[in-house]
Amino acid sequence: MTPFHHTLLRMTVLCVAFVSGFCIMTIELLGGRILSPYFGSSVYVWGSIITVFMLSLSFGYLAGGRLSMRKPNPVTYALFFVSAAVLILPLVLFAEAIMEQVFLVIVDPRYGSLIASLMLFFIPTAILGMISPYSIRLLVRNEEHSGHIAGQLYFVSTMGSALGTLGTSFYFVLWFEVNFILWGVILTLIAAGTTVLAVYYLPQRTSTGVQQYES
Repeated sequence: MTPFHHTLLRMTVLCVAFVSGFCIMTIELLGGRILSPYFGSSVYVWGSIITVFMLSLSFGYLAGGRLSMRKPNPVTYALFFVSAAVLILPLVLFAEAIMEQVFLVIVDPRYGSLIASLMLFFIPTAILGMISPYSIRLLVRNEEHSGHIAGQLYFVSTMGSALGTLGTSFYFVLWFEVNFILWGVILTLIAAGTTVLAVYYLPQRTSTGVQQYES
């Protein structure tokens, strides 16, 4: 991979890390809207949502860090985005059915909202949590610069989370329905994964074309 393509891949990783942070907070804020018809919007419900997101992200960070030690590559990285997009689909298709069953079994809104949050948000958020540690492993080429790279990555990701919070709470929920926003998140994650693959395979296709031309 040429220095130009490595720089392009590095910028792509930073951009999609921003996207992942944006999407995480968008889903978390929408969680209150999703759960409110069955469990209300009390502090218990938000406590359940925040707890589940913190737990899922922590497990995601741990799993992503372990996976990054096994020959990290952009293909696996791209699959995180696509997998998260697929796992968000149940929020659009089955959220009401899942919450209805939980509501019928668990009367207490504290534990009902906690169980519903686990079922709806834990797995896709854990997958999104794997992105940050894996991103660092992809970007670090020299151990001397690992701290600087990690700082850049978490800065970009946190900025994405901040803008996702503002964008969702100030504008998206006023302009669009919840499912429409979720479809936007799904398509955005798929686009991010596809972009990573395109940037990764670009130098290979370029070099193959040059070799064929020279021969």
